[in-house]
Amino acid sequence: MRRHLCLTLSALCVAASASAASAQIPAAEFAARRDSLAARLGNGVVIAFGGRTPVTDFGPFYQLPAFHYLTNFDEADAAFVMVIRDGRAASTLFLSPIDPRTAFYYGRRPDSATVASTLGVGARSFASLGGVADSLAATGLPIYTLADFGDADFAKQDSLTRGQMFVRSLIERHPGLVVKDAHPVVDQLRARKSSAEIALLKRAAEISSVGHRAVLSMPEPRHEYEMKAVLEYNFMRLGGARPSYGSIVGGGKNSTQLHYMLDRDAVRPGDVVVMDAATEYDGYAADITRTVPVSGKFTPDQRVIYQLVRDAQAAAERNSKPGMTAAAATDSSIAVRAAGLAKMGLIEGIDATFDPPWKVNCVATPSGCRQSMLWMIHGISHGLGLAVHDPAQFYTGDRSFKEGDAFTIEPGIYISTAALAALPDTPKNRAFIAHVRSNVERYNNIGVRIEDDYVITAKGLERISSAPREIDEIEAIMRNRPPHQ
Repeated sequence: MRRHLCLTLSALCVAASASAASAQIPAAEFAARRDSLAARLGNGVVIAFGGRTPVTDFGPFYQLPAFHYLTNFDEADAAFVMVIRDGRAASTLFLSPIDPRTAFYYGRRPDSATVASTLGVGARSFASLGGVADSLAATGLPIYTLADFGDADFAKQDSLTRGQMFVRSLIERHPGLVVKDAHPVVDQLRARKSSAEIALLKRAAEISSVGHRAVLSMPEPRHEYEMKAVLEYNFMRLGGARPSYGSIVGGGKNSTQLHYMLDRDAVRPGDVVVMDAATEYDGYAADITRTVPVSGKFTPDQRVIYQLVRDAQAAAERNSKPGMTAAAATDSSIAVRAAGLAKMGLIEGIDATFDPPWKVNCVATPSGCRQSMLWMIHGISHGLGLAVHDPAQFYTGDRSFKEGDAFTIEPGIYISTAALAALPDTPKNRAFIAHVRSNVERYNNIGVRIEDDYVITAKGLERISSAPREIDEIEAIMRNRPPHQ
């Protein structure tokens, strides 16, 4: 089977071998990152904590993105201290030894000499960290912290980590200590991807695209998990380390739930299935979504919505060039979809408003109160990198796209009578519901999202995900699939 698959995908298999050998990030680049951080901070002490040993046996340890970005150290229970004076830094990793018996189960950890020779930083025992931190706090240098939350999207909920408790204790012992958040500065560095990082992102996107293409050629599925299995099998087969995030495979009504991750329901002819799934390769995350018909052919109503989303994606692509603003890309995508929704009778008009079921200031953010936003409630873009939601240069400053940006474009439309049922009972909403109900029932449970990955290079915008996305292309591939087994 392996030989047959490599013959079928010979070009990609050759690329896999080449990428694995050449796309790794050199040690000098990690050193340059630390130097860049030191130059920006000038004087201070950076204290960062890595991830903890997993407390389940459901997978291996994966390092926290910011910690990996600066250290390239991917063992658990470590800390990193960088002392900066006049823009010059001295870096030390603090290592936790592993119990000799436990090492037989989970492997041995590198010692101080190995760390110094391979990573180019000093190393000490984790037990000495408290004393070192106390000594540095007494110098009067400000402390810059990198919190050890598991995911930046949930940082506010993840407030009792080992690192954050350590810093709180340090502050209690040293009243008047100046403590600052280093994440904004590190995020600025992470936002601009190097050529080595872009190579890894491209490989992740290539592998992920193969997984999505494979779904189109599989026997007609009967359950969401069959499609998920084909996706993730191909990710792993081609060298992906793990899914970049929980794979989303939702058919029928589940296609309208943005982050549906149970992936256990039946799928039926007449349904569309939203597949938001991709792999992580050497730490770098792809993020791809495709929407496909279970039967192999879109219904007329599904085609209308699908093409509207695809047109919205194309509009955003045209406005995602170097020097253009992210707002222009978003606005163009919204305008295309709003016009289409009005034509389909799913909103009263392009600028028609409603009383949303979420908190929003309609004066400060009028777009949040437009009826169209009920059917396309999420943004269309986010950065990609060591995290699936990674920093990007267009998040700050003039908010324009720049060389080194890596990001998604992912418009969607999700039609469901359940959305109407969730609206507050107000006169405005009653009028809105009365106007659109019949058309909502017509398009009920059709969710469509199309998401691709992009980088900005010296040549301009480049799409790096190649999974089929045009209606005719998708249907042509699915016509030739074998019957259900």
